Amino acid sequence: MTASFLEEPPASPDVQALYDEDLADDGYVWNVSRLWAHQPGTLRQLFGLMSEAFTPSGLTFRQRGILVTAAASALGDSYCSLAWGGKLGKASDATLAAGVLTGSDAGLTDQEKAMAAWARKVARDPNATTQADIQALRDSGLDDGQIFAITAFVALRLAFSTINDSLGAQPDAQLAQSLPREVRQAVTYGRPVAER
Repeated sequence: MTASFLEEPPASPDVQALYDEDLADDGYVWNVSRLWAHQPGTLRQLFGLMSEAFTPSGLTFRQRGILVTAAASALGDSYCSLAWGGKLGKASDATLAAGVLTGSDAGLTDQEKAMAAWARKVARDPNATTQADIQALRDSGLDDGQIFAITAFVALRLAFSTINDSLGAQPDAQLAQSLPREVRQAVTYGRPVAER
């Protein structure tokens, strides 16, 4: 049984490879990996597509973390908020990551604030975006190619989050315990952390 609505799939070489990667990187198998073990090939292709979408932007890991954290928190996705809040905290600091999670954006540059605002709009209501929103991104120093790249990346991340959330994936206890207090306390929404 996994910390989701689905049973764990039967063992296979692809499933074991997915689990082995988690064990090598983190020492435990993530609940989200147990969920995606139903289609490990789809997960690899989706992550490959996310990378392909983001890479042309030329933006940094920190900027990618801001996009994911802002979008995940706007969607109410506790799993990706915790996971990427932790990554963003390591790439900057825990207070900045918590600020992105809560929407205060304290400590962000003007360009990063524009990117976070855009990611939240894409997550909440993509039909409500306007030409003025695009101009704000341009004014922050992003060109149209970068704007397309970050929008495609955010949309693909939202697809990943939507599958996880719809199928009940709960954040791992080990993940939550490894995070700074500021990040944990900022995530007051979404599915609860699974019991160990």
